[in-house]
Order: sequence, then structure tokens, then C-alpha cells
Amino acid sequence: MKFIRKFDIDIIRLKEGEHHFNFEIGREFLDHFEKIKDVVHQIDLKVDVCLDRKTNLIEADFSIAGTVGLTCDRSLEKFEHALDVKNKILYKYGMEEKEINEEVFQITPDTPSINVAQLIYEFILLAIPAKKIHPDHRTEEDESADDDGWIVYAAGNEAEKEDDMAGQNPFWEALKKLKNNE
Repeated sequence: MKFIRKFDIDIIRLKEGEHHFNFEIGREFLDHFEKIKDVVHQIDLKVDVCLDRKTNLIEADFSIAGTVGLTCDRSLEKFEHALDVKNKILYKYGMEEKEINEEVFQITPDTPSINVAQLIYEFILLAIPAKKIHPDHRTEEDESADDDGWIVYAAGNEAEKEDDMAGQNPFWEALKKLKNNE
């Protein structure tokens, strides 16, 4: 529990304006968040949190940079993966403490501090690629795999689509004749 207190930011005493806080993420972080050990075997990150306190909200800009040690999915070799992550969280003042959505938290005006350890943990996990490939084993196919998620579709009316299909394949002509004869 003592470790997690290192990530507390006292917001009750902050004046309006920007405030910077720096954190070092290392072995102790891995020991505290044990689930991350399934993915990361070594970690060396620097986190800069810039809080911009305003009258009715606090904007928190997280900048995480450094390296994490991963295991290649293809060869099981260990390698260093560079991370450079930027995220923004908003803390709005309200009557109760709750999470409004992934990027907006509601806190009470008399909340003494916020703990950013869980947020940093989540930002790190989200920045690690799903497919962990050692740089020596990457191929052109691996690098172009980012395009696999795109869905391409055409908008238009049915008559245009049928005309396009008919021009591309001679079988469509025969099928159209059969359809029109019936």
C-alpha cells in the first residue's frame, strides 16, 4: 500500500494554473501490478503529469516515455519496445465521486488527492501492441497488418451496383437475361 501512495497528487492545495509531476516507473511497479508481468518482463518509463487546474475542472495530460521489455510472439526472444504515449483525463467537480466515461472522472470539491497509478497502468497496457514481434523478425506483412482493420465499402443505389457487376463479369449478363425473362 505504501508504494501506491507515491502516485498520489495532492490537488486540494493546488492553485489555478499548470502544475507538473514526474514519476519513475520501474521494477517496483511490475511487482505491484502483477497482471502486467504476463506481458512485460522489464520496464523503464518516465511519466510526466501536467495538471491544469481551472475553476470547475482539472485537465491532466499524461506523457509516458521509455522502454518496456516484451517477449516476441513468434520467436519467444526478449526485446525492448519503445513507448511514447500521450493521454488526457478530465476531473470535473460534482456532488459525488464517479467515473463518467473513460476520459472523464467526477470528484468532489473537497477531494484531497487523486491517485494516478491505475491510470498509468492502463495507459501502458493499451500502448503495448497486441502482436509483439521482435524487430529482427518483422516482415513487410507484419508492418502492413495495421491496414487489416479497415473496411472498404461503396455507397450508391442498387441499379448502379448491378450495372458495375454486369460490366465486370460475363456471367452476370446471362443471369440478368434469366431474371428478366421470368
